[in-house]
Amino acid sequence: MSRIVERARNLMTRPGAWLAQDGDGAYALRLSADRRSRVSLTLNEAEFRALVERPGLRARPGGGWQARPAGEAATASAPPGRPGVILGERDLIQPDGRAARRPANLGESPIAWLARRKDVSGRPWLTPAEAAAGERLRREAEFALRGPSLTMRWDALPQNGSGGAGTAARLEPTDRALSASRRVEAALAAVGPRLRPMLSRICIHGDSLQLAETGLGLRRRQGKTVLKHALQALAEHYGIG
Repeated sequence: MSRIVERARNLMTRPGAWLAQDGDGAYALRLSADRRSRVSLTLNEAEFRALVERPGLRARPGGGWQARPAGEAATASAPPGRPGVILGERDLIQPDGRAARRPANLGESPIAWLARRKDVSGRPWLTPAEAAAGERLRREAEFALRGPSLTMRWDALPQNGSGGAGTAARLEPTDRALSASRRVEAALAAVGPRLRPMLSRICIHGDSLQLAETGLGLRRRQGKTVLKHALQALAEHYGIG
């Protein structure tokens, strides 16, 4: 791995060099801004993590990551395995119609990223109904997790309407945030215990498909099938499609 990583580090010093996840969940290193340009090197998750540590990465305008210039402070803009995640704040419309500034992902969500992928026959990986269901769950979870951090574990929130004083003290959620957390819990429960973990990782925690597969002990490409089944069940729960 070290030889590939060192080569990648050398290439990333070139002007215009950048990384992005490809359709198979690996990381493609290109030396041109054109996404259609030739891939100079392909990295796996472990090799990508090595670049996050050194030289460090920052979010690239238009998607992907660039090498962080020497002396620039490290940020959470390029966490490994979370395509398009740029943590920041955004004005979100509340249920009462008012706008409020909340923590949010300013980049592209994993579901939106997957919805743009196509198989070898040119067909989208996800149907419009599957993508819409996944994005709805993500938005609900984002609202429920509008407290101090979007990286908070989902199981720290009350589930099925329950929750002790310790949870309340940590999150101090509003009634609307609690309602959102209950809707998320109901949606996860509706897809069943077998499919729930995949939805939680992709839609709530923002993992890439490859990272979710690894974390759930699935074979490569098996995660796509599991995710599609989960999103189909989710769409049925929401009445989409």
